[in-house]
Amino acid sequence: ALTNLVKNQLDGEYGAVPATARAYKAAGVPSVVVGDHNYGEGSSREHAAMEPRHLGVVAVIVKSFARIHETNLKKQGMLGLTFANEADYDLIQEDDTFNFVDLANFTPDVPLTIEITHADGSKDTIKANHTYNAAQIEWFHKGSALNKIKEDNAA
Repeated sequence: ALTNLVKNQLDGEYGAVPATARAYKAAGVPSVVVGDHNYGEGSSREHAAMEPRHLGVVAVIVKSFARIHETNLKKQGMLGLTFANEADYDLIQEDDTFNFVDLANFTPDVPLTIEITHADGSKDTIKANHTYNAAQIEWFHKGSALNKIKEDNAA
């Protein structure tokens, strides 16, 4: 299998992951990362979560996270989610669109519902688990933990 090669849904061309992410960001299109088990292994540094955020990634949906990476995604104001049913990973196709249908009701201990629209117009609906507490949900709403701290200190 090839690495660092993804389909750009804006132009249908295949390119490197960072270049494709930059194209989405420039077009104002938020992006989603889908991964397998132990996502973020070897990337315990916060930079590994800062870079996807900088490139416009809003959510990471995986089978499981490496030890600290999930927390780093939370601090960056991103959604770090796991498939409620691991088999749903196999439903994902390279040119899908993700709709987070109940994100307005993001609350602790309640899985999120994601509608996946495929290129042929068919849809699958999946559940994604999260481990966010109320404070971490605030980080998400404010865009990062740092933004929340800045706001609190300005009050």
